[in-house]
Amino acid sequence: MFGTPRVVVHKRRATITALPLYYFGTLLKKQSNERDFRKYYAELRGATLFLYTDDKHETYTEKLDLEQMKSMTLDAPYQKKMPTIFTLSMQKEDVQLKMENPDKGEEWRCYILTVVRKEIPCQLQLLPGQVSQLQDVLSEERNRNSLSGRPALPPRPPFLSQASASPPPEDKIIEKPKCFFNVSRKEAEKMLEDNPQHGGLILRPSALTNNYALTLRQLKNSGSVTKNYRVTSTNSGFVIEVETPVTVSSLNDVVKYFLDKTEYRVQPYTKTHFYDLRIEPSPAPECVNIDSAPKPLPRLQVAPMKRSQTHEEPLSHSTKDDAYVVPDVIPDVQDLKIAQLNGELKEVVKLRRENTYVLNNEDKGTVKKEKTTGPAASVGWSN
Repeated sequence: MFGTPRVVVHKRRATITALPLYYFGTLLKKQSNERDFRKYYAELRGATLFLYTDDKHETYTEKLDLEQMKSMTLDAPYQKKMPTIFTLSMQKEDVQLKMENPDKGEEWRCYILTVVRKEIPCQLQLLPGQVSQLQDVLSEERNRNSLSGRPALPPRPPFLSQASASPPPEDKIIEKPKCFFNVSRKEAEKMLEDNPQHGGLILRPSALTNNYALTLRQLKNSGSVTKNYRVTSTNSGFVIEVETPVTVSSLNDVVKYFLDKTEYRVQPYTKTHFYDLRIEPSPAPECVNIDSAPKPLPRLQVAPMKRSQTHEEPLSHSTKDDAYVVPDVIPDVQDLKIAQLNGELKEVVKLRRENTYVLNNEDKGTVKKEKTTGPAASVGWSN
């Protein structure tokens, strides 16, 4: 069974990438975290290096955005008998490319520097015909990046063409998605770089009045790539200014368009709200000691009161021998000892009995005298 012809494969690749083909060939690639080189079939289309498993595959496995390249270092100088190795310093990591044929390595170096710097390198080890082809590539790449080489942009709104731009009507309310932030380009790029877990797409205001821009950060095998797109506001909707302009009706549709194009591998940037999971008790006030037991309240102590006696009242006589008078007890005198009270009572009882005995004796003596000396003695006692 015969495979797909190479010409057909190249046409399909051109349809997928939609970039002009400048150079192609076999090379070996190794990233900084890899030990050995891996063999690829590479195509330089525009300023992007597409890597395929072999020459028969239509879809690329990896690609390097050479516009993100910071510098290019030649590890092995151009010599006839040694393979060419040079290192591309990207934003996130370094990538090494190796060519077994030193002539091919020199061509790869010149083509890469030309499309990246938009100028032909000064030191060349190429034939005149190769230099002429390199000049054609430079001319085509400059035209592609110039305004004339890009697809025509949609017509600008009337307020942008006027010297004094007028604000949109107040009754026109534009619904903005959750990934819209009022930040500049640099701020948006920093937000995406510092917080990749929150998403990779931010919709923001444009430098042009009443227009918008979209900052997109994608993670690829060669590292992260950040790009900015312009979104023009018109009376009929919003125009996404890409190679083929797209018109949508709302800003939410703008976000949805980029999600569809990135196959939902990039999510809108949204800030995450954190919630607490633990409840901690409040500390006790400094004036309260929760470890010590409550202290009892002090009892009120009242000193006994002394009753002033100005005169002694006479003891009342009673018909019973055991009758005695109990002195008034002052309610306030509560600390008086029981022994003292009993002693005073005994003294009063004793005195009462002595007085009663004396009175009884005096009464008996008076009765005897009346019986002997009275007038009844001579005549006798009669009842």
